[in-house]
Amino acid sequence: MSRSLKKGYYIEESLLKRVEQAKSLSAKEKEKAVIRTWSRASSVTPEMVGLTIEVHNGKIFIKVKIVEEMVGHHLGEFAQTRKFIKHGGKLQRELEKKQQV
Repeated sequence: MSRSLKKGYYIEESLLKRVEQAKSLSAKEKEKAVIRTWSRASSVTPEMVGLTIEVHNGKIFIKVKIVEEMVGHHLGEFAQTRKFIKHGGKLQRELEKKQQV
């Protein structure tokens, strides 16, 4: 179920403060400034557009460059927590070797 429109976006207060500080920087400083957060549930707001935010995926921080199309989505959607390792085993490796030759 989605969040009520009258409540607005959910964004952690400490993250909001850091976004406001980063917005007050000059264009060059804004590109270099990176905001680290563990708040995967926070939504992307229009104020974040153009910033780089590092979102923790449980192990490492994933850099996410915020663009206009991301507004309304959660930060956790852009930092996957699972790494896909291809299916198969010995049989799959043998088939791949035959295809390469």
